[in-house]
Amino acid sequence: MTRPPLAEIPTGPVPVPPAVRSLVDAAGGGDLVPVWKNDLGGLTFRWGTGATARYVKWVAAGTPEIDLLAEAERLAWASRFATVPRVLDAGQDEVGAWLVTEAIDAASAVDPRWIAEPVTAAAAIGHGLRVLHDTLPVEDCPFTWGVEARIARADERIADGEGPSDWFPEHAQLSVAEARPLLDLTPPVDRLVVCHGDACAPNTLLAADGTFAAHVDLGSLGVADRWADLAVAAWSTEWNYGPGYDGIVYEAYGIEPDKERIAYYRLLWDLG
Repeated sequence: MTRPPLAEIPTGPVPVPPAVRSLVDAAGGGDLVPVWKNDLGGLTFRWGTGATARYVKWVAAGTPEIDLLAEAERLAWASRFATVPRVLDAGQDEVGAWLVTEAIDAASAVDPRWIAEPVTAAAAIGHGLRVLHDTLPVEDCPFTWGVEARIARADERIADGEGPSDWFPEHAQLSVAEARPLLDLTPPVDRLVVCHGDACAPNTLLAADGTFAAHVDLGSLGVADRWADLAVAAWSTEWNYGPGYDGIVYEAYGIEPDKERIAYYRLLWDLG
C-alpha cells in the first residue's frame, strides 16, 4: 500500500474527463461540481443533489498510488458491516479509471462548519475509528495494510530520490540514513483490526448533530495494528484544525496515547 496523496478543494476550473462526462450523460445528464483534487491529479466530482446525489472519482491511467478498482472491492466488502459509500459503478479505460458511489447524508470533518467546531470534529473522528475497528471482522477481511509492504514502498520512494525535503517537519531533521533504519524497529502489535488506511480528518463524515456518521475513501483498507490508523488520524487534526486536538481523538476512541507506536506509524506514513 502507498501513502494516500494530499488533497484539497479545487479553487479554479477543473476539466471533466471524457469518461466521467459520458457516465453522467448516460444516466440522464446533470451538473458536475469538483469537490476534491489531489496532488497526483486524481479528481472527485459531486453529481446531483439530495437523495439522488452521487460522487464520481477519476484518476489517470499510470497512477499506481491510486487504485479505484481496489477501492471498489474494499467498499463492497466493508459495506456489509459498516456505513460507507455504496458502489454504483467502477471501471477503467486506456485514459483512466473511475468509481461512482452514492452520497451519504453527512458532511466531512473538514467542512467549514466542523472546521469551526474542532472539538466536536476531533471527537467524531476518534469515536468513528473505534466503531470501525470494533465492527469490521479481522478474520473475514481479505485485505492487508501490513508493515512489510509499506516499508517496501518506502524503499521505493527513497530509491526514487525522496528524502527529508519531502517529509513532514517532524521528520525533516532526519537524514535518510537516520530515518530508514527506524522503520525496521516495528513495535509489537497492540491490537490487529481492519484499518481504514487513510484515517485523515476529511475521510470521517459527521451527522448534522456532530456525531460520527460514516467513513469514505477506503482505498487502503486492510488488516494492521490499530495504531497505524490512530497515529495518523490524531496527527491530521493538527493539519486541519491546528495544534491541541490530537488528545481528543484518543479520548473519544477510548485509549491512552502510546508515544512509541504513534512515532513509529507517523514515520512510516511519512516515508511510505
